[in-house]
Amino acid sequence: MNPQEHQLHYPHGDAMPEPGSTMELAEGVRWIRMPLPFALDHINLWLLRDRIDGVDGWTIVDCGICRDEVKTLWEKIFDTQLEGLPVLRVIVTHMHPDHVGLAHWLCERWNVALEMSMTDYMAAKLWSSQNNGGASGGESAFLHLARHGLVDPDSQEKVRARSSYYSGLVPAVPETFVRIFNGSKITIGGHVWQAITGYGHAPEHISLYCADKKILISGDMLLPRISTNISVFDHEPMGNPLPAYLSSLDAYMPLATDTLVLPSHGRPFKGMHERIRQQHEHHAERLHEVLEACVTPKSATDILPIMFKRKLDLHQTTFAMGEVIAHLHALYFEGKLSRAIGTDGIIRFTKI
Repeated sequence: MNPQEHQLHYPHGDAMPEPGSTMELAEGVRWIRMPLPFALDHINLWLLRDRIDGVDGWTIVDCGICRDEVKTLWEKIFDTQLEGLPVLRVIVTHMHPDHVGLAHWLCERWNVALEMSMTDYMAAKLWSSQNNGGASGGESAFLHLARHGLVDPDSQEKVRARSSYYSGLVPAVPETFVRIFNGSKITIGGHVWQAITGYGHAPEHISLYCADKKILISGDMLLPRISTNISVFDHEPMGNPLPAYLSSLDAYMPLATDTLVLPSHGRPFKGMHERIRQQHEHHAERLHEVLEACVTPKSATDILPIMFKRKLDLHQTTFAMGEVIAHLHALYFEGKLSRAIGTDGIIRFTKI
């Protein structure tokens, strides 16, 4: 446990659900863990007891990636954990593969609707239908990272080769959906869950808060152990997502101080307001070190080992580069850095 985690409270300790099973966290709220084939090796999904149009059943929140082993675990859950009741709908917090990857299969499996934000639905629909890498690979990602100094031939070739990264994990998205807006009130099992929109991590991320239960399904917007990835990707090369993310966190501040946060990665925790403070402090420190490093012109690749001191695999490197660019852009748009393109075509930033 890192020092910041000591400031949080984990009501369920180290307990977690076994693969293909669930763990009850509150009445009508169950926790599922599904595997991921990355350094971040799991995602948390949620089952909420529900009743729609007089039919009792369950709402699924988030889906896991499209892999046969994940489908097998879902089938085990359907056989053993649903008390003989059906799935009534699928809600997805945002369009990243570990959240939306199996939405198509689940909705078809149970003949139910998908509910998510418009922006993330359309992004998932587009990326699943194209071999463009989905911001993590392919020709466009290669050019984007090369402009920011990633000129190692081996890394470049591997990025180019990841052209089917997104569509491989999200091969399809349901043809229709139900739109969730910021502030939408969704009644699930007789309890109202309010949608809270967040920006910076995904185009239009949806978290869900139930005041009755004092539970926040935070998705990826608030995680207990790691900081949420905030990246500039090739499809929005001049994006400035970091201020948007930090502003989005402030929307949680009015929520109850003893709220139980159900994150997409890590363990359910209490201490939401402390974790928000930690995130603001973390990014302030990163911005300061990036600014000081740019006393001489620096590309994002130059900054990478300053912000990320551990060894990274290629998957981690693409996201780490996006995060570095996000910090450089935050300082650039704030007027603290200048930006210039060198004769080698690489973008470099300098402290003003």
